[in-house]
Parts: sequence; C-alpha cells; structure tokens
Amino acid sequence: MKKTLQVINQLKEKKLIEDYAIGGGIGALFYIEPILTYDLDVFILVSPRFKKGDLILLSPIYDYLKKYPRQREHIIIEGIPVQFIPANGLEAEAIKTAKEIKYRGVKTKVIRAEYLIALFLKSGRRKDKEKVNMLLEQTKIDKRKLKKILENYSLKGKLKVLKP
Repeated sequence: MKKTLQVINQLKEKKLIEDYAIGGGIGALFYIEPILTYDLDVFILVSPRFKKGDLILLSPIYDYLKKYPRQREHIIIEGIPVQFIPANGLEAEAIKTAKEIKYRGVKTKVIRAEYLIALFLKSGRRKDKEKVNMLLEQTKIDKRKLKKILENYSLKGKLKVLKP
C-alpha cells in the first residue's frame, strides 16, 4: 500500500485534488482488529478548476492514472483496487478533520473514527453496520463529537438501530 499512497499523494502535489483521506474498510483498520476488505476508498476534495457548477470532472485524475488498469469503479494502483469518491457535506468535513499519519514512511490522512461511524451509518449497508459496532466496541470514541456529527447530518436515529 505504500506505493499506492505515494501515487495518491502525487495527485495532490499535481493539484489534481485538493486533499484526500482514507475511509471505508481500510480506514477502519487503523482503529479496529483486522477485517476483510477489498479496496481502498479514497475520499477526495476535487480542485475547484475541475468543477463546473454541480458537475465534478474526474477525467483529469483518470487521465493522470491512465497507465494503471481499471476494474469496474476501481483503478488498480500498484496492485491495490482504489475507488476515488468525490466529497461534499459529511465526507468533506471528514477529510478536513482527518488524522495525519505516516504509513511506512509515507504521509497520508485517515478519516477519524467518529466520521467513519457517520459515513458507515449513512451508507446503511449491513457490513458497514458491523463496522460501526466494531468501532464502538474497540475504539475510544469521542461521544460528544459523534453525537454532534450525527445530529448535523440527520443520522442520529440510525445509531439506535444497531445492536446494544
């Protein structure tokens, strides 16, 4: 994954994206015990020059990464399937508040656990609900911060449907 992150960092250096943070299952792995996950979800803030009103142009990113194979919605970067997810609202806030870390000497950002929980609740998939339970059980969560995030994005009721 080190080489994959280096390529993603190049997107930021070349100003093809403003910023990014790792989310999804791999993002959760920074907080919980290992789980099976297929891809690297990279939430991105797209540079303003690649926005046309409400339309987001991802073609500059895909053009830059044209030497890497594609598989459905993924680009296989250095052997890892990567999905780029344009952010707004909750996702954008998650990127802006993401935790900066070093992974094998490479700087990157990981979405904080409270935002991962909110994103997983927003998706509503069964496997994401399981990740929410794991995060709540295995990670120190700032409950006030989580409550505020869930209230701000109308997700508070979704937390109540999880197992006690």
